[in-house]
Amino acid sequence: MSTPYHPETVEAAAQAHWQESRCFEVLEDDDKEKFYCLTMFPYPSGKLHMGHVRVLTISDVIARFQRMQGKHVMQPMGWDAFGMPAENAAIKHGVPPAKWTYENIGLMREQMDRLGFAYDWSREIATCKPEYYRWEQWLFTKMFEKGLVYRKNSVVNWDPVDQTVLANEQVIDGRGWRSDALVERREIPQWFMKITAYADELL
Repeated sequence: MSTPYHPETVEAAAQAHWQESRCFEVLEDDDKEKFYCLTMFPYPSGKLHMGHVRVLTISDVIARFQRMQGKHVMQPMGWDAFGMPAENAAIKHGVPPAKWTYENIGLMREQMDRLGFAYDWSREIATCKPEYYRWEQWLFTKMFEKGLVYRKNSVVNWDPVDQTVLANEQVIDGRGWRSDALVERREIPQWFMKITAYADELL
């Protein structure tokens, strides 16, 4: 008779070993071929859902496969935590946005750990932290000073409930993916970067 499998015991032991040995932290190693595996950072506006699990599992499988090929793999994780979805979720639940965001980061990180993903948590970022977004501001300022940023009106997908612009991928059958509100086409002023100025150099 085969020995029964108890995932809560086996997984907890494996995860404790990974954490203690820090086996997913990336150290300098010039002898190995490098592989960088970056998945989309989630919004910390609630618990993980199956959409998160699907995307995160795919990237984790890729990272683990590359590690098994002998490569030096970096797979960081972070939080897209500075925007209207997180703020609106906090308002909806009557909680200050910072408290809501950091509590959800803690919860989602715990869920990711329980799923056994091979992240280098020493490189964790959250886009709402000043030590992160100060560099975005610095880079934007430098590009503006060089004339590589300009402002003009452009038509966008506007979600009247979330009060934010949506990418085309976030509009499903004419409705906002999160709020389910009918999306409006609206012209608003926006910032653009002159990436086409470098098109020939990048070819």
